[in-house]
Amino acid sequence: MKKIMMIAAMMVATVSANAQFEPGTFSLQPKLGGTVSWLSNMPKVRTDHTDLDKSPVAGFTIGGEAEYQIAKAFSLAAGVNYSMQGSGWADYEEKIGDVKYELKDSKIELGYINIPIVANIYLFKGFAIKSGVQFGFLTSANEKLNFKISDGNSSSNTDVDESIKDQCEKFDISIPIGVSYQVPTVPVVIDGRFNLGLKKVNKHELDKNYKNMVVQVTVGYKFKL
Repeated sequence: MKKIMMIAAMMVATVSANAQFEPGTFSLQPKLGGTVSWLSNMPKVRTDHTDLDKSPVAGFTIGGEAEYQIAKAFSLAAGVNYSMQGSGWADYEEKIGDVKYELKDSKIELGYINIPIVANIYLFKGFAIKSGVQFGFLTSANEKLNFKISDGNSSSNTDVDESIKDQCEKFDISIPIGVSYQVPTVPVVIDGRFNLGLKKVNKHELDKNYKNMVVQVTVGYKFKL
């Protein structure tokens, strides 16, 4: 038992040592996480009876990042990830007489392949602030909603899932701003970013500028090359 504990302690010590960043080293970091996003300047949806407030939508992101440690307190990183983004509206429910109207899951879903390039400034061991530029390439764009009408005796249900990719710009630019923290004992990195969209998403409505706003949190496993 003592030998097993000693081996485990040595493994933890080795991982901890490898987890420390050193000038002149390259590292890779596969990462997985979630997103909360919305489109700026999106209007409310107006129905016959009410206006639907805007609502952020939850998604996911998966990818990886390569980092080069230039100095003890400074590094450059570039990555690639798939990110599910978009914007939504609040659910609506109203009863007029015996007829009940329900509108649910009304949202726009946007899929992007993103390439972030960021500079990391390490304020202390393992903790960095970061910013840079991110290039996005649209892979999918869909408008979704569920509309239901019922009167107690019968009901009709309509699900809409339509592609609107031809209405969206294929290229996106944003500024990622965030922080990250590498756990001292294991090479696990928790990364939080806000991606501020600079380029409008919509293609045809020239007088409106809908831009991506994305809060992204990921957990990655960082190892040296």
